Amino acid sequence: MGKKGKKEKKGRGAEKTAAKMEKKVSKRSRKEEEDLEALIAHFQTLDAKKTQIVETPCSPPSPRLNASLSAHPEKDELILFGGEYFNGQKTFLYNELYIYNIRKDSWTKVEIPSPPPRRCAHQAVVVPQGGGQLWIFGGEFASPDGEQFYHYKDLWVLHLATKTWEQVRDYIYYNDVYAFDLDTFMWSKLSPSGTGPTPRSGCQMSVTPQGSIVIYGGYSKQRVKKDVDKGTQHSDMFLLKSEEGKEGRWVWTRINPSGTKPTPRSGFSVAMAPNSQTLLFGGVCDEEEEESLEGDFLNDLYFYDATKNRWFAGQLKGPKSEKRKRRRGTKAEPEGANKQECEEASAQAPLEVVREVITEDGTVVTIKQMLTAPGPSKQPQSDEDDSPEEAGGPLVEPRPRSNAMLAVKHGRLYLYGGMFEAGDRQVTLSDFYCLDLHKKDQWMVLVEADPDTQEWLEETDSEDSDAGEGAEGGEEDEEDEDSSEEDQGEY
Repeated sequence: MGKKGKKEKKGRGAEKTAAKMEKKVSKRSRKEEEDLEALIAHFQTLDAKKTQIVETPCSPPSPRLNASLSAHPEKDELILFGGEYFNGQKTFLYNELYIYNIRKDSWTKVEIPSPPPRRCAHQAVVVPQGGGQLWIFGGEFASPDGEQFYHYKDLWVLHLATKTWEQVRDYIYYNDVYAFDLDTFMWSKLSPSGTGPTPRSGCQMSVTPQGSIVIYGGYSKQRVKKDVDKGTQHSDMFLLKSEEGKEGRWVWTRINPSGTKPTPRSGFSVAMAPNSQTLLFGGVCDEEEEESLEGDFLNDLYFYDATKNRWFAGQLKGPKSEKRKRRRGTKAEPEGANKQECEEASAQAPLEVVREVITEDGTVVTIKQMLTAPGPSKQPQSDEDDSPEEAGGPLVEPRPRSNAMLAVKHGRLYLYGGMFEAGDRQVTLSDFYCLDLHKKDQWMVLVEADPDTQEWLEETDSEDSDAGEGAEGGEEDEEDEDSSEEDQGEY
């Protein structure tokens, strides 16, 4: 039994050694990748100095392999891009572009601003759209000593007609506008005049009583450096309206509504409320760092009145204390009780004071305060007076969330689902709420759901778990190190 236990112990030592070596290799790989990214960034800085298109007749390209050679879809030309060359000591990577004229048997080197980073072994294909396009995907970059490699996953297109490079990222934001005719079932692209919103996603789009379109907020990302993006939560607002007397002509106008505006956010939900008001609910305010993203989820409510060009905060009144009034009405009043005493008792209820403060930029901020009214110090002793039910109870409201579904019917707002994050866990909701938009008193729960009961499968990370085993410390680990030295020759 002792020998068997020793073998098992030795086996575990070999496993830990393998895990440690794998971790070292992983760290070394990440360091090498960072070094290559810095080298690629250096070459991109050099390429950024090219600001004009320069076409220079030249001799045939230098020796290379793993470049791409593509036939122009419309002209008698061949297009050579990229490649690599090794001279026995050093590896060279290229992002040069050459055009070979078949009829003239001549080469031309074409320098275009903002080209893809240097690479080889990429994929290339040409298509006839837009006067011809050359698409480039992926490829490889190598260190000068040929010992380190970086693999791309980016996508580029060369517009052959205009000789311009464009990087097509994993995400593309648009700011174009289309209209769909319900009679002809045909789409048409609008070309509004004026300055409209920048390209974005997740913006609010609603219709005014005058038939104009309101665009609010949204989200977009911008590449700040290689493989690092920075998100922007937009809070600007635009109006798209038809030009008077010019059918089919539209114009953009930036607007600055007054009132209590929503804080910057994304992932909010919108619906059309009664009186042609636009309703906005919830969302998330992301705080982005270079390596992390944290979100502050919201459950507030706002209304935009296009007629007044003004935002209003959706303050709920809370439930009324109807049961308390009924109890007091049925209770026998003692003789001598008069109207003045009842008024004094009711005067002790908190008073709500609403003030509007105008800031320097014209924004109106609504401030609500609950003040205790003066009254006699003696309070009636009653179990019913102290009950939470009698005071109206806690205010029921949906938990903060983003990407919820909203709909308005018969003056009632219905809210379903959405999501929020708890640490690394994303919780998808299935609860269902209703709010009377005329009363604006409190949310009513139609379907209650407990997110804590939702199944969540954690991602497995073998490296972290193995590293945790190897970090236990103590004499056993030292013994495992010694017993596993002879096993290292196998790896």
